[in-house]
Amino acid sequence: MSPSLDAHGERAIVDAAKLGDEAALAELYSLYFPRVYRYILARMGSPYDAEDLTEEVFLRVLDAIERFQWREAPFSAWLFRIAHNAVISQRRKEGARGRSSPLSEALPVDSQGPEEMVANRLALNEILKAAETLPEAQRRVISLRFSAGLTVAETARAMGKGEGNVKVIQHKAIAKLREMLAQRPKVHGKRPV
Repeated sequence: MSPSLDAHGERAIVDAAKLGDEAALAELYSLYFPRVYRYILARMGSPYDAEDLTEEVFLRVLDAIERFQWREAPFSAWLFRIAHNAVISQRRKEGARGRSSPLSEALPVDSQGPEEMVANRLALNEILKAAETLPEAQRRVISLRFSAGLTVAETARAMGKGEGNVKVIQHKAIAKLREMLAQRPKVHGKRPV
């Protein structure tokens, strides 16, 4: 959820969208498109595929929003479940069942000098390669938390898991990444991370 949008505000927008309010639908789109796009990009790897699939997710949301029912989970959990299912469906269509999906190189890198940017890009590439080998649940938690920017609570709801479980999965994923990166050879005299 947007930091400026509280649960009550989200509920009002979603309820209006359920009734067909086009302005509310447009607001949901603008609030959630960037996060859903980053999540899908991290799973698919291609900006073009991610953009197309994100649009498809929002078409699915448009078709299904009138059936959305409030439960304990926020609207974003429902939305990211649709996004996750769309990614799985797309992979099956492409015949990529069982293959690991790469995390995207589109993760933000701060503006710095050329030398620091190259060093950061090399480190990021090492992290992304290592993340591809993580188990599915760990990759998904990393994607939702760091690519989509979800909170632990939102990630837990989107995955249908408890918050404690998500924290454990995230901790194990980060520990595994650190371990893998520590074992890799140094790049230009420095280890990534």
